[in-house]
Amino acid sequence: MKPHPARFWIARWFVRTTCAAIAVAGTLGVVHAQQTYPDRPVRFIVPYPPGGITDILARTIASRISVHWGQQMVVDNRAGASGNIGIAAATKAPADGYTIAFGNASTHAINVSLFKNLPFDPIKDFAPITMVARVSNVLLVGPDFPAKNLGDLIALAKSKPGQLTFASNSVGSSNHLTGELLKTMAGIDMVHVPYKSSTTAAVDLIGGRISLMFDNLTTAIPQVKAGRLRPLAVTSERRVAELPDVPTMLESGLKGFVVTPWWGIFAPAATPKPIIDKLNRDIVAVLHSKEVKEYLASQATEVVGNSPQEFAGYLKGEIVRWAEVVKASGATAD
Repeated sequence: MKPHPARFWIARWFVRTTCAAIAVAGTLGVVHAQQTYPDRPVRFIVPYPPGGITDILARTIASRISVHWGQQMVVDNRAGASGNIGIAAATKAPADGYTIAFGNASTHAINVSLFKNLPFDPIKDFAPITMVARVSNVLLVGPDFPAKNLGDLIALAKSKPGQLTFASNSVGSSNHLTGELLKTMAGIDMVHVPYKSSTTAAVDLIGGRISLMFDNLTTAIPQVKAGRLRPLAVTSERRVAELPDVPTMLESGLKGFVVTPWWGIFAPAATPKPIIDKLNRDIVAVLHSKEVKEYLASQATEVVGNSPQEFAGYLKGEIVRWAEVVKASGATAD
């Protein structure tokens, strides 16, 4: 028995109308959620232990943004595997803006070449929000080391191939790969000696058991000011205010040698654009506040606060650049 034509069309109309209403309600719900964001605490994953420079920067941002929002941004330290554990955890979170991650040059530009089985893709799995800050590395030697400048160091290394040693705080760190970049660009042969931290490496450098090391300016400044370590050059494009008499690697004769380790904030890839834009606006506003800028300047760190698009473009270039350095060095962390 065939259904009555009128009943058929009424039923069809009812189904279509109901589906449309559900779709509209769902859309309105998403829009409302984005407009009221954040209406609960936001988890800020930091892939390193408490107390380090990355953790300190994250907590500086989180405390200020919490006041700005009237809603908590909670730092969640998830350390291990050169930052990979924490960053991988962020990819498993819902893409709703309530979990973001604090990455850096190692987690998002270096590790993809250093680890054969990285548990995330730094481009496909993340939506960049903003680069927070960057800092120069500095080439350090002990007080009694014979080289007085970069030219002297290169000449000494060439006269003693394979005899000079350079320290780092871990295999694959920006400190390590900056040393590898020096080897490649200067055409010298040195032996890498990895330590568990820059602090322990500095002890041996001061004692003359290691020839040289690159360290970030923030942690190096106290040793330099105390006269325990001597800077030969900084790796930034321009001289730094904290060490105005120390030349750049560029000024010292290595064209194109610029290394500025950076930190940035990321969300899971499918996070809605309105939420990414709000996070960018609010975080950049906090970064450029007088209080935060002065604090970061006291840590020899330069505020950036760029757009998601600018950060994404920079990140792609960094991945290509460090892939070449890792390949040339033969470094691996697996």
